[in-house]
Amino acid sequence: MNILMVTNTFTPHVGGVANSVARFTAEFRREGHRVLVVAPEFEGAPPVEDDVVRVRAVQHFNGSDFAVPVPVTLRVATAMKDFRPQVVHSHHPFLLGDTALRVAASRGVPAVFTHHTMYEEYTHYVPGDSLKFKRFVVDLTTGYCNLCDAVIAPSGTVADLLAGRGVTAPVTVIPTGVDLRDFEGAGGGAFRSAAGIPEGAFLVGHVGRLAPEKNMGFLAGAAADFLAGHPGARFLLVGEGPSREDVVAVFRSRELSGRIHTCGVLQGKALASAYNAMNVFAFASLTETQGMVLTEAMAAGVPVVALDAPGAREVVRDGENGRLVPGPDAEAFRDALRWVAERTPEERRRLAEKVAATAREFSMARCAAKQLAVYETLAGGRRAPRGIDASPWTSARKLLGREWEILRNIAHAAGEAVRSETDPRQLRKTY
Repeated sequence: MNILMVTNTFTPHVGGVANSVARFTAEFRREGHRVLVVAPEFEGAPPVEDDVVRVRAVQHFNGSDFAVPVPVTLRVATAMKDFRPQVVHSHHPFLLGDTALRVAASRGVPAVFTHHTMYEEYTHYVPGDSLKFKRFVVDLTTGYCNLCDAVIAPSGTVADLLAGRGVTAPVTVIPTGVDLRDFEGAGGGAFRSAAGIPEGAFLVGHVGRLAPEKNMGFLAGAAADFLAGHPGARFLLVGEGPSREDVVAVFRSRELSGRIHTCGVLQGKALASAYNAMNVFAFASLTETQGMVLTEAMAAGVPVVALDAPGAREVVRDGENGRLVPGPDAEAFRDALRWVAERTPEERRRLAEKVAATAREFSMARCAAKQLAVYETLAGGRRAPRGIDASPWTSARKLLGREWEILRNIAHAAGEAVRSETDPRQLRKTY
């Protein structure tokens, strides 16, 4: 099958969506499918990439580490002359997301959209952020979902949320899987030695983008509380982002600077080794659509302590493969970390068995097979037009109709945002 992936973030950018697209692409190619990725230019991207079309982008948008692509389609149109997609998979509802809809309409193939992100939680990166703007983003995304033939929700929580917001397109729950092979043979001992972490220290770890929407202040405070009561414990922070210094400052204020270890962004075997060095993975984000780093931790055999929120609640089973803390209570989170630290050897063995079982449940091969089934069902339900229906005029008419739908969707979202007095609780509805 020929699959067109259209995304606003891709390697070498490090983030959930970029990782998801890269993982599904690699798995599909491994199974013999051809995948063409349309993505923005990013600093550090290889000069030559197989089956990747890069479009121009504004780097470091508004001081962030995101690149904002300029939604021009000339390069995409040129690539389409040699690549005949059977399905177009969009990973964002704006910018290149519009390009994805246009390509699908002009080619007469199905459009699929994965709702990776709760976009209203990221509007602080855009000048003029407000509750009305958040409402606009919610309505725009909902409208985009309904322009697609199918929607992928990374978790059941997100699927319920989309239904509550008025998404009528068919929704299938498919998380991004983890490639268990990436964690085979990864040892944490060498990592600890290189990072200066004592072999016998109980190590609390975190991996991810260090940003305000990830609730890093709460996590830092709870982890520092735990370390204060456990003199031999350490905290490992893997990743970069605007909240990095804030986290370090929390440990400095508690006179724990010597027990936090930061190592920036890691990938490949280095990342797997960092996970393997941990005794427990700590996660406090409330804005996730899926728990990719949680399944990565479990693939490395590490139990998880997380706040009960979208993404985490689909992965963590309280008392079985970790602890799920009901609310943002720092004391409860600290106690959950303590619970993991105080397990007996037999309890740790049973915990490890449950962790391994969860990792297998979220394997990349299993998740990719589910997504391919969605593609094949959609592609099988469409037939190539014949005669006049296959003429350039027909393609142009379809494209014009889709352009109008896009503009109408934007106008509707803007109108709803202006007319409504938005209560922030309404944005969460079925969270």
